[in-house]
Amino acid sequence: MADEESPPGGEAQPPAAGLPPPGRSKSRTGGGKEANGKDAPEPIFPPATPTPISSKYYSNLSYWRARRVIFYKNGDPFSPGLEFRFKPGRDVSNMEALLDKLSLRMDLPRGARFIFSVDGERKTRLEELEDGGAYVVSSYKTFKHASYGKKSGVWYGTSSTSNVADDRRTAATKYGTYPGGWRSGAQRRGGSVSPPPPPLVAPALNSAVNQPPAPLGANMTTSGLKPSSGRIIRIINDSDHSVQCRVLLNLRTTQPFEEVLEDLGQVLKMSGAKQMYTLSGNEVRSFSQLRNEFADVETFYLCHGGSPLLGRNSVLNGDTGGRRSRAGSVAADVDRRRRSRSRGKRSVTYGDNETRDYSLVEVLKEEPLRLILRGLKRTFYPPLHHPPADNSPPDKRLQLEWVYGYRGTDTRRNLWVLPTGELLYYVAAVAVLYDRDEDTQRHYVAHSEDIQCMALHPSREMVASGQRAGRNRKTQAHIRIWSTETLQTLYVFGMGEFELGVSAIAFSQLNGGSYVLAVDGGRERILSVWQWQWGHLLGKVATHQDELTGAEFHPLDDNLIITHGKGHLAFWTRRKDGFFERTDIVKPDQASSRTHVTCLQFEADGDVVVGDGDGFITIYSVDSDGSYFVRLEFEAHNKGIGSLVMLSEGTLLSGGERDRKICAWDSLQNYKKITETKLPEAAGGVRTIYPQRPGRNDGNIYVGTTKNNILEGSLQRRFNQVIFGHSRQLWGLAVHPDDEVFATAGHDKYVALWRKHKLVWNTQILYECVSLAFHPFGVALAAGSAEGHLVILNAETGSHMATLRVCGSPLTCISYNPVGDAIAIGSQNGSVYLFRVSRDGFSYKKLNKMRGNQPLTHLDWSTDGNFLQTATADYDLSFWDVRALSPEKSALAMKDVKWYTQTCTVGYLVAGMWNNRYYPMTSVIVTTHRSSAHDLLISGDADGHLRLFRYPCISPRAEYNEEKAISSHVASARFMFNDRSVVTVGGTDAATMLWEVVDD
Repeated sequence: MADEESPPGGEAQPPAAGLPPPGRSKSRTGGGKEANGKDAPEPIFPPATPTPISSKYYSNLSYWRARRVIFYKNGDPFSPGLEFRFKPGRDVSNMEALLDKLSLRMDLPRGARFIFSVDGERKTRLEELEDGGAYVVSSYKTFKHASYGKKSGVWYGTSSTSNVADDRRTAATKYGTYPGGWRSGAQRRGGSVSPPPPPLVAPALNSAVNQPPAPLGANMTTSGLKPSSGRIIRIINDSDHSVQCRVLLNLRTTQPFEEVLEDLGQVLKMSGAKQMYTLSGNEVRSFSQLRNEFADVETFYLCHGGSPLLGRNSVLNGDTGGRRSRAGSVAADVDRRRRSRSRGKRSVTYGDNETRDYSLVEVLKEEPLRLILRGLKRTFYPPLHHPPADNSPPDKRLQLEWVYGYRGTDTRRNLWVLPTGELLYYVAAVAVLYDRDEDTQRHYVAHSEDIQCMALHPSREMVASGQRAGRNRKTQAHIRIWSTETLQTLYVFGMGEFELGVSAIAFSQLNGGSYVLAVDGGRERILSVWQWQWGHLLGKVATHQDELTGAEFHPLDDNLIITHGKGHLAFWTRRKDGFFERTDIVKPDQASSRTHVTCLQFEADGDVVVGDGDGFITIYSVDSDGSYFVRLEFEAHNKGIGSLVMLSEGTLLSGGERDRKICAWDSLQNYKKITETKLPEAAGGVRTIYPQRPGRNDGNIYVGTTKNNILEGSLQRRFNQVIFGHSRQLWGLAVHPDDEVFATAGHDKYVALWRKHKLVWNTQILYECVSLAFHPFGVALAAGSAEGHLVILNAETGSHMATLRVCGSPLTCISYNPVGDAIAIGSQNGSVYLFRVSRDGFSYKKLNKMRGNQPLTHLDWSTDGNFLQTATADYDLSFWDVRALSPEKSALAMKDVKWYTQTCTVGYLVAGMWNNRYYPMTSVIVTTHRSSAHDLLISGDADGHLRLFRYPCISPRAEYNEEKAISSHVASARFMFNDRSVVTVGGTDAATMLWEVVDD
């Protein structure tokens, strides 16, 4: 194996005088005698190399002639260097195999790809690496000159066997005379004889377990270890250095230290282990020394009774020719330990209140994971048993099934009716075509970022939609033309032309919609005109306006464009040379607070009708000289006007954003008011009005509101809700434990329950909600508020049951324990509050709180209900002992706890979501959830990416299936109880989506 240790210098040393050749085994005539019957002489100098028992290694001495080299990180003068020993052709076959091994051992950004000498000369063949040399490993072709090896006080530029001899000579001076024999300081003073130390061999570099562990008892767990009660060490078989292992050692066991050594020997498959030594030759005699004197030592040698040097050669072992059966020895040792333990304190299960007596040793099969999150290193310890990691992408993928809500809080002109009767609108990055009669949705999902504006072609068979700009080249702002029948993209243009996004878009009218205008959302508000069939830019001009709310082609002139906004109403005439002539209708010196033009319509003869932010409607006409003048002006609403629609019979409909009124005006009778109606307060103000059947005069209309609702009705009858959506930030999401039902709660103070595509009920409470949880029985729903209140609702009816004051900080995460008799509430102040629950989730009694110091974001219960794990805002993983009502500071002691849910975004089994090598850019994970079958993992990040992994997800090389439907962060993502669907909610845009999990 490439990772095994070789003797210093990589050369086989000749045996000392009087010792048998290393290839000869022990004589069967008796222990300690040669074949001729004479006594074997005592060794006067220990062999300089470890001698494995297996004679097959000694049949060829060149087996141990390995090369010893040191590798440094490129550009890091403080790197201590990685000592690597290998035999070309046996351990590594070529340079690529060596680079693969170095990639696993060295923390390089893109793995080990190039090897240089310390002078910068690139090494391409394995034969160029000299024994004792120092080299630099890099992920890139560029070599960086630095003082490699000097900063740490040791220069490894040259190395020879003389250095090794000097080291031995120094050690000999410390432990006795050289070369006459090893004598400790106690021997020189006439004291007791101390066992001589093993030779000075560097610790093994192998990080994997070379041998499987021996059975160590039924109660093998370290769940209750305190910070000072356990530590990780590496143990090496002194008789065969190829047998080594990393173990977790319990320092608070009730067993004697001698039995500790026996158990450790069983792990290394050596019977009768009685002594432990450090690399420097100091014997370890007690747990106290391991805890204090050797607290910084990580590697130890185990040997049999007597001198540690006598265990390396069977001829010096003093053993008789008849070797005892190993199976019988192991059985006797196990039986002896079992009898010894039966006389001590009884072994208790995890969670009991008596003194715990854990098994002695636990083998660590994997290295801890270390991640850099928010500039700090986090360490996660592997559980002893977990499902095998699979880095291949899952055989499932996500398919968008339903989009809830409507985007009306910050956009206008965003609702249309197609010839098929489908409603057309957009939410986040998805264009939705909703058929009310069939209760089905179709989705156009080709946009990579949020849609900011949309326009319907005069034929009503095509749509132009413009998106905002993302963070990379693939998500640049652009315009898409697509078919409403097939949902196929017809044309894409404008890549690289828009700075922040497309804020307004419109088709021309006279030439059959051949022209498209677009307004850039950047600082200069650039207006551009395109011939979209060819992607040709016909002209562009900077409008230099602070806020531009819209732009339209004049219905009677395709070269005349009207733009409007804050203090701005202008006509733009496009000339044949591509330049624009500007005519300001509202003069800059006449601008007042009432000249914020919010919407625009045209009369049949071409006169312009505008509504402003103060509720006034103004009609502009053209005189014989071509100048525009105000023909009529009147007050229509108390505050701003959100929408104007001119019906075919000449009736003008106006909707107020603040007063929630919809008024009808007769344009043929000097805009005399016909009638008006008012929307309910819960619906919000008017954002968009569109006829249910364009071209018919039945008075039925659809109304999109500022609170993300869509209503249908007429001015003669009341309005009914067609679509309900949350209107402010949406963070609360909970899925039913045994039904296809989920609940949402947001900053708009609404809690809503959904069954598949239908809204079951929605209830407005007194507080803004930030977290949500179902009781395990499914009959109660708990909502945590931003003011520190816990609100309990009846999950079947939505009725309010109770309100509890928990603290003064937002309750960012809440969760019931598996049996439903307790609830844990994590707060932004860092504390966890515990309540006892009864009456199926409708009665609560405060138990206590566990104080913390970092804001909490996610919380999970253990399957036995005794522990909690929480993730903080700084991506730290914290643990809590519920029965002791205190934080559990030892992450090592909690590594084998089984968790009922997995919503914490950090941890060993979900670490592959972070710093994944396949991400196009750095991703900040906001939410995660494990499926009920424990085979899939869903994650959502701050850029709107939704990724489906296999579970567990440990390696940064884990592949995934990805979907993106929003630009802002995915606030929460949850699997439904049967793992057939995934529900996601957005943060700032309040987008709620249902995804079907389908076969890939």
